[in-house]
Amino acid sequence: MSTPRIVVTGIGASTPLGGTAPETWAALLGGASGAHTLEYDWVEEYQIPVTFAAEALVRPDTVLDRPVANRLDPSAQFALVAALEAWADAGSPEVDPERFAVDFATGIGGLQTTLAAWDVLKTKGPRRVMPMSVPMLMPNAPAAAVSMHLGARGYARTVASACASSTESLINGFEALRAGQADVIIAGGSEAVIHGLTLAAFAAMQALSKRNDSPETASRPYSVDRDGFVMGEGAACLVLETEEHAKARGARIYAEIVGGGVTADSYHITAPEPDGLGASRAVRMALEQAGATPDDVTHINAHATSTPTGDIAEYKALRSVFGERVHDIPVSATKGATGHLLGGTGALEAIFTILALRDRVAPPTINISTQDPEIPLQVSGDVVPLGDGPQLAISNSFGFGGHNAVVAIRSY
Repeated sequence: MSTPRIVVTGIGASTPLGGTAPETWAALLGGASGAHTLEYDWVEEYQIPVTFAAEALVRPDTVLDRPVANRLDPSAQFALVAALEAWADAGSPEVDPERFAVDFATGIGGLQTTLAAWDVLKTKGPRRVMPMSVPMLMPNAPAAAVSMHLGARGYARTVASACASSTESLINGFEALRAGQADVIIAGGSEAVIHGLTLAAFAAMQALSKRNDSPETASRPYSVDRDGFVMGEGAACLVLETEEHAKARGARIYAEIVGGGVTADSYHITAPEPDGLGASRAVRMALEQAGATPDDVTHINAHATSTPTGDIAEYKALRSVFGERVHDIPVSATKGATGHLLGGTGALEAIFTILALRDRVAPPTINISTQDPEIPLQVSGDVVPLGDGPQLAISNSFGFGGHNAVVAIRSY
């Protein structure tokens, strides 16, 4: 029995650049930045050392019906907004509920609900803590919300692998479809943790940029003066299905998922393995599953968080896989524009990769003042044509704990 091909038929996103996937893509191609100074009392009250982030452009509770939004943490609100867009974009396919599944990731989960409930407990006592606090703060709340709203009964699975989370969810969905466990799977990721606690903690770790005077240019992947990532929020979602199922219903197909690689560094809880050994294995695994070689790759969406150590470790991983040819492959580091959506970033960058293949352009990498000579990749502040012919791209995601996930995507 032949292995089914897995295609993408719907996309949705709510991000710092736009309230939908098309709006986000247009802003990305236009060189926009989603970062700005935060206007919350707690920034000054607690003297938070980083005063900016990349908040989602459209608040999810303004999109969802109020009764629905009130029972969901913002992380689940964003997930549902992105999933509803992706589902509509796919044509709201008719599918047996038991052959329809959800694989939705988050890096941290319902932090806003957790901290709000703790504040209520401290100031008003236990009787005032909402009974819905537990189902709202659970990390599986985004997957559950999407599953229940759309009637998916195959499974509702949650991945929590830090910043690699939603790329792992895409790979899980891809492999479950290939194994015949479902006909349609919604896969994606969500995050909503822009809060004084997380900003203070990441800043104490020296992981965040501290360019408070220039938020829009703070995320500087590959720039010699990069000093950390910019916290982002939002969600992104893809509808995956077997090619047979998609064709039978006359669906529009964006691209084909052809491989995935997941590895662990087993090196350090926050720092990447310096030579990118785990990351390079994940790239090789994805290409092997795709039946491709490094010479077939025409575009790379890099993880590139704008941290001094992370960017160079990823370059070393890519160099070990592609050799000198890596310097000729158009690379996009899109966190310069969006900030870092943590558990949502992999799904969002997979969407960027899919749209890059569709439109045959590599999106720009903004905010590079002077490119680090130790990372001589082919990156540009402008849109770069990808050319004619078949296109194969990879999208990388790496997370705290040594999680590495790479997905390979082919034009259709």
